[in-house]
Amino acid sequence: MAEIADLAQGILRDIRIEFPALPLVPDESGEPMALVAIRRALADFVEHLLATDDRQHERLELFELFGRAEVLQGRSLDSLQAVYRLGVRLAWRRLAEIGQQVEIPPPAMYELAEAGFEYLDGLVAQSVHGYAEAAARQVGERLWAQKRLIKLLLTEYGTEPASALAEHAARIGWPLPEQVAVGVLLRPAPDAVAPAVGRDVLLDMECERPRMILPDPDAAGRPELLRRAMAGWSGAIGPSVPLADAAKSLHWACTALRLMERGQLPDGRVIRCTEHTEALVLLPPEELIEDLARRCLAPLDNCPPAHSRRLAETLLAWLETRGGAPEIAARLGVHAQTVRYRLRRIRELLGDEMDEPDRRFELELVLRARRLRDDKAAAQRD
Repeated sequence: MAEIADLAQGILRDIRIEFPALPLVPDESGEPMALVAIRRALADFVEHLLATDDRQHERLELFELFGRAEVLQGRSLDSLQAVYRLGVRLAWRRLAEIGQQVEIPPPAMYELAEAGFEYLDGLVAQSVHGYAEAAARQVGERLWAQKRLIKLLLTEYGTEPASALAEHAARIGWPLPEQVAVGVLLRPAPDAVAPAVGRDVLLDMECERPRMILPDPDAAGRPELLRRAMAGWSGAIGPSVPLADAAKSLHWACTALRLMERGQLPDGRVIRCTEHTEALVLLPPEELIEDLARRCLAPLDNCPPAHSRRLAETLLAWLETRGGAPEIAARLGVHAQTVRYRLRRIRELLGDEMDEPDRRFELELVLRARRLRDDKAAAQRD
C-alpha cells in the first residue's frame, strides 16, 4: 500500500511512453483522471487481497467514464483495453519484484497473477458498461434528430428557417445535398431488420411504411449499393429532386406503391419511379382517363367488342408511328390490306377528329392507358 502512489506514477509514465496520444484530462483537483484511476484501482485490488471476507471490488465509476469518453471521441474500446493490459502488466512486474524480496511461494504468486488478470476483466467490464450506455444514448439522440430532420424535409420544409434544417443535419453529421430521392418501403415481415443502407441515408423505421431519403441518388455506384442493401425488401423510390422538393419525390414514391399493391407495377423489389414514368402518369388518374376514353372512343365502342379492340389496336399503332399500312401491318402482325380496311373504318367512325392534333393526343393518351392496364391484367393472370 505504501508503494501505490509511486507505482501509479510509474505506470502512467510508461503508458504515456507507449501511447503518447493518450489525453490527460484533469479532475476537479487538477490531477490527471488517469492517475487517480490507477491509484484507486491499485488500492482497491490490494484491499481486496487483504480482506478476510468475500466482498466485491469497489465500483470505480472513473472506468465507466473512460468507456463513455471513447464513444464521444468516436473510438472503439480496443485502444482503451490495450492501455489497461499494459497497466496490469506493469503492476504485476512490481508485485513480482516484491514477491521475490519477501520470498512469497510460487503457488501464491500464481494465485496473485490470476487475481490480477481477473481484476483487469472487471475494469474492462466497467468500461464496456459505460461505453454501451453512452453509445445507446448517442444512438437515441441521433435517431430523434434524424426523425426530426426527415419530418422537416418531407412535411415542414419552408415553414421553419433554413438554420433549423442545417442545425438538425449538423447534429447527425449529414451534409445537406443538392439532390435527394425519397423511398417508401413495404416490410417483408413485421419484425424485419432495417436494411443496411449506410449512415448517409436517412431512414425512419418507425413509420408503418418506412421512409428513406437518399442524398445524391444519381451518384456513381449508388444504385448498385442500394440494390444490394435492399435485398428482400420491396417499395418505390421517387425521382431525384432538389432538396427543397423532397415532398414531391415522396408523392411519386407513394403513388408507385399504390400501383404496386394493385398489381399494376412489379412487386417483390424496390423499383425506381423513373423506370415506370408512363405507368405513373397514365394509371393513377383512372377516373379522368376513363371519362376521356368514353368521350374519345365512343364511336369505336359502339362496334362489337372484338372488332372494337382490333380497331383501337390499329389506331394506336397509327398514332405511335404515323406510318403507312405496311409498317403498321408489320407491327401488328397482320396483312397490309387488313390495316387499310381498319384505317378506313376508323376514319368513318371518327371523321375529321383524326386530323386534329389535340384530338390525336387525347386518343393516344387513352389508348396507351388502356394498353397499360390490359398488359398488367394479363401479367397478373399469368
